Amino acid sequence: MVARAESDPDAVAVIDELGSHTIGSIVDAARTLADRIAGIDEAPPTALIQADNTWHTLATAVAVGLRGGLVAVFSPHATQAEFELALEDITPDIVVADPTSLSHWSIDSARFPDSEQAFDTLLLRSAPGGFGDIARWQGGTAIAMTSGSTGRPKCVVQSEEAIRYACQSTIETVGLQPGEAIGAFVPLSSVAAFCFGMYLPAYLGGSLVAIGKWSPAGAVDAMAKNGVAWTMLVPTMALQLSVTEGSEGRLSTVRALTVGGGPMNESALEKAETTLGTTFLRVFGMSECLGHTTPALEDPPAIRLGRDGRPFPGTIVRAVDSDGIPVPTGEVGDAQVKGPSMFVGYARGGVPVPPMLTQDGFLPTGDLVEVGDDGTIQVIGRKKQMIIRGGRNIDVNEMESAIAGLPGVVQVCVVPVPDELLGERAAALVVTDCEDLTLTRVTEQLAAADFPKFKWPEYVFTVDDLPQNRVGKLSRPDAVSIASALATKIDPNSPQGR
Repeated sequence: MVARAESDPDAVAVIDELGSHTIGSIVDAARTLADRIAGIDEAPPTALIQADNTWHTLATAVAVGLRGGLVAVFSPHATQAEFELALEDITPDIVVADPTSLSHWSIDSARFPDSEQAFDTLLLRSAPGGFGDIARWQGGTAIAMTSGSTGRPKCVVQSEEAIRYACQSTIETVGLQPGEAIGAFVPLSSVAAFCFGMYLPAYLGGSLVAIGKWSPAGAVDAMAKNGVAWTMLVPTMALQLSVTEGSEGRLSTVRALTVGGGPMNESALEKAETTLGTTFLRVFGMSECLGHTTPALEDPPAIRLGRDGRPFPGTIVRAVDSDGIPVPTGEVGDAQVKGPSMFVGYARGGVPVPPMLTQDGFLPTGDLVEVGDDGTIQVIGRKKQMIIRGGRNIDVNEMESAIAGLPGVVQVCVVPVPDELLGERAAALVVTDCEDLTLTRVTEQLAAADFPKFKWPEYVFTVDDLPQNRVGKLSRPDAVSIASALATKIDPNSPQGR
């Protein structure tokens, strides 16, 4: 980017809600911040930065890169509790954010006492005593928080080599050309969006096209008006585009739209891509091993939309039995993956904790998968108790624990119920010793406890007893059936009747 800024400073690098921004102006802002960081300590920093979908995030990441540091992207909408967890896990030397976000997170002035202007509207907060040793990250250069498969959010540490490999594989699959515009509509605070929404266009030498708050109509307009060649969306967002008024044929100039991160229906995807006039690529990946499968543009719809792609060159996805032995093609087994986009580890106490791999270097994903004779895979389901709502992971155990602690709750079981738009919604079956516990009462108490809103249930059903199997244990399949039947009688967007 620095080299391009010197040779063609007026080239547009970012188009966002704030306007159009040249690569020269972005690199100038990055240099300003890099100089201010160097004024605090000449050592490379570990920086926790506010990651909104504007040029600010790219400029801040470049500034940290100019200082040889590690950048940890963080959502401006994250809770104070999540911010405290990020500080505990990452132990950053500096925090870069606007005053509103810093106030929202209730940043500790004693811990980060020094404050100065970073650039534009952003402030630079720093801790006393100098920066820690950047070598502690063992080659990691980027961190993002993910909800992961356990209740405690995880900070995934990725190397630049892994991010670049995932980007290059995507570029080659889609046939992207230098200078083409890339859409960045998923929040840049996620691992995948940092990689494919911000790093990829910077690496490709194209424009990053973003909007402010998610709006299907706004996204369609931005892609159509700015010549976006490719973007990545979660299924919910992709389906919302196709039901937006006036969207018919608007994305005919978009070469492909990659869809992943949640349950997907082949017929719904095919109808959506036909309406929009583009090509969908259904993929499978995870924060810990970025974007590791994709179909080809020329694949028929049954492969592009009905399965979950082929592994990137150099990546292996296999299905194994309970003893870790690979099962024959066409049979379902536990998914394991190995490849160049494997993460460094989870940040804990300021260092990466390496992943638990098999003896031959594979990462168990917690999913059930079938590998076909043609090399394509299909994710059948998840072993872990997880709901994926609109592309976001919600840990069932965490939600159950939060609801179980509310007054009047005797037993609770949280299960997914199918939803055409979001893929899944969360429903709680509750046994109480008081009056009916309504959804409104539950969410009010969860809000008071600072429990993240995206992990709240959409349905709360009071029942006399939770379903049991023949040996007296909770029967989750029966719970799913009960909740799904009850949910069909209710509008999920209405607070009435739950």
